[in-house]
Amino acid sequence: MLIIDKGGKVIHKRIKLKISLLIEKRPMSKVRGIIVHQTGGSTAKSVFNSYNSGKSGAHFLIDKDGTIYQTASLIRQTWHVGKLRSRCLAEMKCSPTELNLLKNFDPSGTHRRETAKNVPGRYPSNQDSIGIEIVGQALPVNEPDPDKRTYEALTKEQNDSLKWLIQKLRLSLKVPLTEIFRHPAVSYKNKTEAATASW
Repeated sequence: MLIIDKGGKVIHKRIKLKISLLIEKRPMSKVRGIIVHQTGGSTAKSVFNSYNSGKSGAHFLIDKDGTIYQTASLIRQTWHVGKLRSRCLAEMKCSPTELNLLKNFDPSGTHRRETAKNVPGRYPSNQDSIGIEIVGQALPVNEPDPDKRTYEALTKEQNDSLKWLIQKLRLSLKVPLTEIFRHPAVSYKNKTEAATASW
């Protein structure tokens, strides 16, 4: 189990604190899931620089050498998920009414309907999930269509750190394995993002 202080910071020798206050949003009262991402950038430094914009960010960052940084408090939301996909569609559990609504591609409408549900009826979202970013580029970088890029494979050190971190977070925050996802599973992202991540 991890020691988490009252400010949501993890106290462990394996985790380096590098909190970016600008990416922290509203309070998060309960963690219901974990979402695994890849950065799209080639270095941890580029990620830290992007966090200075205060827009999106995640709670942890894993560098190519396996170094784990905590970048946001575990009691604050960060914007790392985006618009939710339909979970009932992925799990083939939609009601006829939901299936009818899903006939037309409408990410905003789907997101609105999904956020009205509770986990596990929907995927974990910004309001109740921990985001873990892993440094990794989507290549080729000069490809204008982001869906035609392929994310590079995680290093062994990154996967080892990811497995350790997810295991510790799961036990400490009581998150079931069924609520841990790669980013493209829950939102409209490049399908290769975090494809080589394992836990």
